[in-house]
Amino acid sequence: MRRLPNFVLLRAFEATARLKSFTRAAEELHLTQSAISHQVRELEHYFGRRLLARRNRTVEPTSEGLRLQQSLGRVFDVIEAACNEVSLASTAQVLALHSAPSFAAKWLGPRLPEFMRENPDITIRLSSGAMPIDLTSDREVDVAISYGRAVQRTGIVALPMGEERIVPMCSPSLLRSAGEPRELIQKLTLIDSQLSGITWPDWFRLNDIPLPNTVRPSFDRAALVLLAAVDGMGVALETTRLAERELSRGDLVTVGDAEFVKLSRETHFFSYREDEREVDKVKRFRRWLFKTAGLENSSLAG
Repeated sequence: MRRLPNFVLLRAFEATARLKSFTRAAEELHLTQSAISHQVRELEHYFGRRLLARRNRTVEPTSEGLRLQQSLGRVFDVIEAACNEVSLASTAQVLALHSAPSFAAKWLGPRLPEFMRENPDITIRLSSGAMPIDLTSDREVDVAISYGRAVQRTGIVALPMGEERIVPMCSPSLLRSAGEPRELIQKLTLIDSQLSGITWPDWFRLNDIPLPNTVRPSFDRAALVLLAAVDGMGVALETTRLAERELSRGDLVTVGDAEFVKLSRETHFFSYREDEREVDKVKRFRRWLFKTAGLENSSLAG
């Protein structure tokens, strides 16, 4: 049995701490101000400590109260989302999608409204994380998009989402100084992308250029690497798929595109359970994803 205080007390406290007012919490929960005040005092008695500091007309959570309010807020958000899913129309579907963070932010997120317009009966529930997840054990996730590699398991289909160009990119302001690309690339600050399958030492070796013996700033997300490059920190070595917006706007430009070795790799992978291949929401999202990625003619998309 879970050892938890009464849910009514937690709800009263969360609303009061969030709104910083007994009166506004009472209005939100359709109770009297005295009822809310009594419930909060009862919760404080349960914990044996003050959760709110009373002022003249407002209240402020104590340090313990603030931690509790923030945690309760996240829990109530999850409960609300679960209740909303249950109350969906009988024909509606929820697709739980897990994605690599930078792919979700830089490529997938801007395109998801299109999928939602075309599939109004499918609700996307998106989560993200750097490490690929195992769909054989994580049954709450329907499909996954991973970066670098996919978890290989019996019963799991992992499809590459096409090759992506990996190129050095930087702010156009860094290219104003004169110099050939091979000389310039040795002078600029190189930004490391910790999870990338192609590193700067790899790139310099492939292009037969001495690697500068300098300290390199490092980030664990491709999105952060690209942001640093846009801000003029140095040169990013990343996939152009994630930098589409920055390149199209001119915030980033490729360095020596005609000079250096062309690099392409299968970088992102789409995974789903083999026995759910024909599940409607999985099939529709798979076909839309590969079409949007320019792979609609691929046999993998069917």
